[in-house]
Amino acid sequence: MILSRIWSGFIIISVFVACVKYLGSERYNSIFSDMVIGKRGDTITLKKLPLSSPNNIKKKEFHQDKKFYQGKKIEYKTDLRKKEITIYEIQKADGIIKTAEFSVKICLNLIAVMALFMGFMSIAEKAGGVRFLSRLIQPFFSKLFPEIPKGHPSFGHMFMNFSANLLGLDNAATPFGLKAMESLQSINTKKDTASNSQIMFLCLHAGGMTLIPVSIIAIRSSMGSQFPTDIFLPCILSTFCATMAAMVIVCLYQRINILQPVLLLYILGISSIVGSLSFFLVRLSREELGEVSKLLSNGLILFIFTAIIMGGIYKKIDVFDSFIEGAKEGFGTCIKIIPYLVGILVSISLLRTSGVFEFLIDGMKFSAEKLSLDPRFVDGLPTALIKPLSGSGARGMMIDTLSLYGADSFQGKLSAILQGSSDTTFYIIAIYFGSVSIKNTRYTVTAMLIADLVGIITSVLLAYSFFG
Repeated sequence: MILSRIWSGFIIISVFVACVKYLGSERYNSIFSDMVIGKRGDTITLKKLPLSSPNNIKKKEFHQDKKFYQGKKIEYKTDLRKKEITIYEIQKADGIIKTAEFSVKICLNLIAVMALFMGFMSIAEKAGGVRFLSRLIQPFFSKLFPEIPKGHPSFGHMFMNFSANLLGLDNAATPFGLKAMESLQSINTKKDTASNSQIMFLCLHAGGMTLIPVSIIAIRSSMGSQFPTDIFLPCILSTFCATMAAMVIVCLYQRINILQPVLLLYILGISSIVGSLSFFLVRLSREELGEVSKLLSNGLILFIFTAIIMGGIYKKIDVFDSFIEGAKEGFGTCIKIIPYLVGILVSISLLRTSGVFEFLIDGMKFSAEKLSLDPRFVDGLPTALIKPLSGSGARGMMIDTLSLYGADSFQGKLSAILQGSSDTTFYIIAIYFGSVSIKNTRYTVTAMLIADLVGIITSVLLAYSFFG
């Protein structure tokens, strides 16, 4: 129910803000078209001025309208034939029509990856590999997921999902995660309501704990950063804190004693492993880090596939037929989640094209200045506000911040840390619950947003500690 209210609120607030802007200023006379049929990269005309005194455009005229233009990436175009200068900006998000089309394309592109990994997962299940992983991590997971029967295959599916996330294997993490959600649904007594185990899994998954933020480092390097890897350790620490916060929050909701010796030992062990690997990786150069990440990610995928095939041959099962059976299942899952993805991404598109996010950022900056706080952190927050809604949108916000303030600026570094601090909350909810037709998400959204907030606060504190 809460997801339904949030989704409705996104749309109503977006349309209301657009109406206010349309009625309040002639600059927004095309805002409804931008929200419906606009495309990312379109030119949005803000104002047209006569060419009589071009030198005053960026001085007198600009400063007269400083409140409106502040913080915006404004462009100027001169038309000698019409003797006028056009002030415009570039639309940063697609309208709802293009977004709906893009949503379907995401699912269609996901079909190939889902078919591949679900096919190998089917072989692993029949060969007993998933049961082996389930026994391996059961002492820890049985405490976090007390409702799951001993030896249930969902333990193995969840382990593979978390491992893929840890190494930044996004293509593998999603199929493993959807398979885990399907396994958990098989023991869910209320098929339209999220179980405790599903909520715990989804919140831990949304923590987005990743050991090697290679894509962020690569983007910073491509945009001229002299030290692109200096956000490596803050990224790991922020995402680790967000994941731990998600676990603690859900444990409190479900009244799970987090101080159990087994839980504490496993958490301490995981923390030690993460800390040791971080200490090793942070000492590497950008080139060495890239090589190590490629070796870990691609090498691990090939190792898993080879191990699954060898296990299937050893168990004397028909590996190809098992692969085809799993691949068909992956195809069906992708088709099933299309409506859910269209719904959530369209509401996000309206928030962005209506200017709701700009309003929030301006309000936060005003509040920070009134409280005599350093307002620089506000300039990095657009990434954090978009991240729960859209991964690609957050990446675009991060790139905008890097280009506007510089890749090695405080704002740019904070934006990069925020990009790596958590996963896309609403996107994950739509995809994972949609795949098993869950309608009542209970407290999932609340728990995940609190964990996101912890990640944001931690990221800001770390940014000031390392670079402030």
